[in-house]
Amino acid sequence: MNDPTSTDRFNEQKSVYTVRGSDQPDLETGVAAIRNVLKTLPIRPGVYRMQDARGDVLYVGKARALRNRVTNYTQVARLPKRLQRMVSQTRSMTIVTTNTEAEALLLEAQLIKRFRPPYNVLLRDDKSFPFILLREDHAFPRVQKHRGARRAKGQYYGPFASAGSVTRTLNALQKLFLLRSCTDSFFNNRDRPCLLYQIKRCSAPCVDRISAPDYAELVEDAKSFLAGKSSQVQKKLAEQMSSAAENMDFELAAVFRDRLKALTFIQGAQAINAEGVSDADVWAIAAKGATACIQAFFIRGGQNWGHRSFFPAHTSEVPEEEVLQSFLAQFYEEVPPARVVLIDRDLEEQALLADALSERAGRRIDLRRPQRGEQRRLLEQATRNAEEALDRHLAESTTQGKILRELTELFELGEVPNRIEIYDNSHIMGTDMIGAMVVAGPEGMRKGAYRKFNIRNPETKPGDDFAMMREVLERRFARLEREDPDRKSGEWPDLLLIDGGKGQVSAVCETLQEMGVEDVPIVGISKGPDRNAGREHFHLPDGRESMLPLNSPLLFYLQRLRDEAHRFAIGTHRAKRAKSFVANPLDDVPGIGPSRKKALLMHFGSAKAVKGAALPDLERAPGISKAMAQAIHDHFHPRG
Repeated sequence: MNDPTSTDRFNEQKSVYTVRGSDQPDLETGVAAIRNVLKTLPIRPGVYRMQDARGDVLYVGKARALRNRVTNYTQVARLPKRLQRMVSQTRSMTIVTTNTEAEALLLEAQLIKRFRPPYNVLLRDDKSFPFILLREDHAFPRVQKHRGARRAKGQYYGPFASAGSVTRTLNALQKLFLLRSCTDSFFNNRDRPCLLYQIKRCSAPCVDRISAPDYAELVEDAKSFLAGKSSQVQKKLAEQMSSAAENMDFELAAVFRDRLKALTFIQGAQAINAEGVSDADVWAIAAKGATACIQAFFIRGGQNWGHRSFFPAHTSEVPEEEVLQSFLAQFYEEVPPARVVLIDRDLEEQALLADALSERAGRRIDLRRPQRGEQRRLLEQATRNAEEALDRHLAESTTQGKILRELTELFELGEVPNRIEIYDNSHIMGTDMIGAMVVAGPEGMRKGAYRKFNIRNPETKPGDDFAMMREVLERRFARLEREDPDRKSGEWPDLLLIDGGKGQVSAVCETLQEMGVEDVPIVGISKGPDRNAGREHFHLPDGRESMLPLNSPLLFYLQRLRDEAHRFAIGTHRAKRAKSFVANPLDDVPGIGPSRKKALLMHFGSAKAVKGAALPDLERAPGISKAMAQAIHDHFHPRG
């Protein structure tokens, strides 16, 4: 089957039809721009992009017949207020034609995720979902958590709603089937069992405590369990336990007993009873005002693999059915759908969405709204969860709004901040120095906006926190000035929160003043004299300091922001330090890739031996030419 997302399936008209005019919203100018496009639009499926005067995408839409669909935008009186605002800002359009309407729907979802237009419903949390991978590229397959592209050879099971769901299932697999979870290098270098074997979480194939056929049998049992055949596994374990007991092998019988207990516990720990439902994704939506919550249950093999609440953006004035349809198209752009997708309401283009999902998955996807039975009961449970999650979210948003208003008053900001950036540094004795930025807004932490900065300025002295902060902010604001000088993207901070006292605040102020940025509020947060949490001092650029009562919700909020920046900075530093521990000197030699590095290490035995090798010895290494040998020798023995 052809890839429905390949570029040769689409024909994008590179010419953009533009009407000159003011950047200010104007309905007549917007309608004129759209009418200019209509003159050349075909009556065929495709996707259209509305763009403003700067070329930023306002909206992405798809149509069965492009000309007919785009014509609707010129009939302003029939449009809802939301789309009237969009038309008033439209100054150009880009058109992409496709072969079918299903292809147009798939492309629309791709472009929405790419451009994140302000007038489209957006899947706010679009990070990849975790899977369980049972690798098949080793004699003793490994079970592991997996995110991202599925390139490794093996069986993938998922998606799971959260990393916690995967971890619980992996723990169950280890207790039940004693499968290894270690890396191949760790496996190959063992000469005795590790701790997991001692606590009965691994069968120690690395030191031949189990034969290859017996391990293969465990792998097949694990596949049966993940495919929903847990009753078969349970029956088999019970028979093996009885057989061992009859043969007076009570130690082995105890092992089977413990595995049977683990399986029984897992079966009883399912928060959602999915009896009678094999593989299904269950979706329900609840909305109040401008906020919508979409609840998902992931059922695989009759087991609950977790549930999750989503709060898509830009849902104000959008019908719930349209929100759900747009959300599902974006969600399944990255995640493979179950064979059955259950929804709590009928969609306007339900058959089209099912066709598009089937084309992407390469198999038939059944998208339906059940009316009775176990599937209906699951949907009702999802609906209750959506309503409860929405109520909690709205209550938290109300509290969050009150806290942000108090913050605005405390730090004398002009308005409630929409984007707060918190900065921290991390290093050990000046090594592996990094800077970290985390971002918060009215909806909470924006983890997709977090950034890490490797300190690379040679003039920055090791351990100089002020110089590190100066470099981080210079790079951050230089990029903002370069990419968004008009401050229209929403990426400019409304408040900088610095983990530090007067010195750090002064360094930040100097840096921003040198860059001509003088209107971004800055606050430093430092611990009290005894570094006690709860006695934090807040430092303003003019030298004023303030403290908050120990039981202040605003204090707790600011502590959470500071601690999140601290956590992210330390985690990033540890990752960099761990990477430096295993760095190989050959990685720095120009022209040395994985194959040549492996050949050199196999020939000489270690990187240290390669570094000390004479030129004739390097020339005798397999796969190394005389020129490459000379380059390696010159790299490790520079001529002064």
